[in-house]
Amino acid sequence: MNNDLKVFAGSSHPEFAQAICEYLELDLGSSHTVHFSNENMLVQIEENVRGCDVFVVQTSASPVHEHLFELLLTIDALRSASARRVTAVMPYIPYIRSDKKDRPRISIAARLVADLLKTSGADRVLTMDLHSPQSQGFFQMPVDQLLGAGPLCERLRREDRDDWVLVAADAGEAKDLGRFANRLDLPMAIVDKRREGDDEKPKAVSLIGDVDGKVAVVIDDEIASGGTLVEAAEFLKKHGARRVLASATHPIFSANAAERIDEAFLEKVIVTDTVPLRDDQQSEKVEVISVAPLFAEAIVRIHDGRSVSKLFNPATMRELMAMD
Repeated sequence: MNNDLKVFAGSSHPEFAQAICEYLELDLGSSHTVHFSNENMLVQIEENVRGCDVFVVQTSASPVHEHLFELLLTIDALRSASARRVTAVMPYIPYIRSDKKDRPRISIAARLVADLLKTSGADRVLTMDLHSPQSQGFFQMPVDQLLGAGPLCERLRREDRDDWVLVAADAGEAKDLGRFANRLDLPMAIVDKRREGDDEKPKAVSLIGDVDGKVAVVIDDEIASGGTLVEAAEFLKKHGARRVLASATHPIFSANAAERIDEAFLEKVIVTDTVPLRDDQQSEKVEVISVAPLFAEAIVRIHDGRSVSKLFNPATMRELMAMD
């Protein structure tokens, strides 16, 4: 590995950053974050990065605002230390769901975060599964978006898929569901879900497709409070599904999501490690697969100037997941 490639990490998900470095056979870059009594922070880079191609790993995890600002300070510190290029590696980007002005006098916060990254000195962003395609246009820099469908489909291939139906938790997920259906060659169904306000209490009202007597596998980009998933599972049960599984890229697991999953008509929930799960977010029903090798391979390709799109190839994905 070239000695001008360096990987640093904030404090949001150190295990993920370490897994990337193990794949790359690199030592994690040395830095130090100080928390002052007035709640200000200081980030110091503790090694020479002059002329280096630097990647900073920081995801959206509690406390979200503290981790976001720590990332901005780290990027700014690397710029001050004369790093040649700085890439923000953000498996899950904070505020990415705030991607539209759907009511009067509100901020499109996803665009604001993109502007803050630019201002701090980031040259590019590496992420996974943005909440919506238009979010990529908010960034005034190149954005490489990896897809969770690849590694999740490779995990789902290990299951006996007889009588499976892939289900979009709502109409907005239907397009992304097609990636899974094409890779796994399975039929689809869609839950028609309606949500009023910000109470995170969605209501399923109808089903497009047939799940009677079948194994329904709910696909979504993220699980936040678990309300959408639990509602969908119960709705599918009422429509005759004999088993319900689920798969999602980002396990946000806010509030009591893990408890909801434990009590729901759900057999298994497969997620990735883009976001760390605290002890109180654990569930025996939840299985976490690592996408660190995928991010590590993307980092190598960005560093070498090679195409990242090859990572979308099913054969390449199968090889990466086998290595993991």
